Amino acid sequence: MRSRTTVLLLALALFASGQTWQIALPGYRYEFPRDYFNHPNYQTEWWYYTGNLKTAEGHRYGFELTFFREGIHLTPQAAQSEDPTWRPDQIYLAHLALSDIDGGHFFHVARLNRAGPGLAGVSLEQRREWNGNWQVLWTDLSSGRQQLQAMCDQFKLTLALTPEKPAVVNGKDGVSRKGPEPAETSQYFSFTRIEARGDLYKGGTHAALSGLAWMDHEFFSGPARTDLAGWDWFAIQLENGEELMLYRLRLKSGGISPYSSGTFVDSSGAAHFLDASEFTLSTGEQWHSSASRASYPVAWTISVPSLDLRLSEWTDLKNQELFDRNRLTPTYWEGAVSYAGAIQGKPLTGVGYLEMTGYAKDFGSGESSQVNLGSGRHFQTRSGTNRTRE
Repeated sequence: MRSRTTVLLLALALFASGQTWQIALPGYRYEFPRDYFNHPNYQTEWWYYTGNLKTAEGHRYGFELTFFREGIHLTPQAAQSEDPTWRPDQIYLAHLALSDIDGGHFFHVARLNRAGPGLAGVSLEQRREWNGNWQVLWTDLSSGRQQLQAMCDQFKLTLALTPEKPAVVNGKDGVSRKGPEPAETSQYFSFTRIEARGDLYKGGTHAALSGLAWMDHEFFSGPARTDLAGWDWFAIQLENGEELMLYRLRLKSGGISPYSSGTFVDSSGAAHFLDASEFTLSTGEQWHSSASRASYPVAWTISVPSLDLRLSEWTDLKNQELFDRNRLTPTYWEGAVSYAGAIQGKPLTGVGYLEMTGYAKDFGSGESSQVNLGSGRHFQTRSGTNRTRE
């Protein structure tokens, strides 16, 4: 009997068609708490949580929990033939990853569901995003406080999330642009500094954790760009109370897209747009994956001259690659990282997350994995893998 995942992937492939979806337009008026939740007129949407946490003894962990929603257009015949409860017009995917930085272990797992009878969804009325027993519940809509929980065979993570700054909108005039075409845009906002406190249960042990988290929410209906080789996305939380989001889009020609951009958030919470000419990203040390045979630049130098900011990025856990041994989905690297450098001549450090896609090749094809357009994320399944430091 085919697994539910296989059935849903087939449904996605069979029923997707030329539906006209709402595109992300300049001048969009964000309204909170409404925009914390789902936007079914847009085809693709995600809620993305990452963070760097420590125990009282200083043992370091990173985490990722992401909820995806993908709208699927059904033909009238297909819609009529489907039981409304199980109709695959909305597909929900979730990723969960834990980086045991000091222990040298990395684990990731995914799940894929239809909405079904409450299996997965996003609801303003219920104040939550969920997929099975993974969920984020918004406990206070005015302050943005949330309660995160996720569990699998290897661990259980629960976190209370309290934003220290209001949400900021990325891009210009309400849209984050990824290319020259009108539809190559997204609506994209972030909570860039969130106090995180909670508990990790793993291997029969319990640890109280605290640290900083980051939340992105993005929705769009743009097409996949065929000229992209991949992207590099940085979330940077500095000890001086400022944050930086940067992404660069790498072209198959070997160049960098002029639509790469970023957002600087000052200590008061005000957002400042950065276009591609205002920052540089230079690669350093490479890590070679024995699983995918890809090489990833796990050390970077970041420069933002207008801020008089220069940072070095590195990770103490190089193997944070999400690799699918079945080769059914693209492989990418995403994990917890550290930063050190100076701003206006004053030394400072920070933590954050780094995502790198397009460095691995599809099995047997010799071509980079196809990319989908967004801030740097992609709608795809993951298989569970427990990895150790290489």
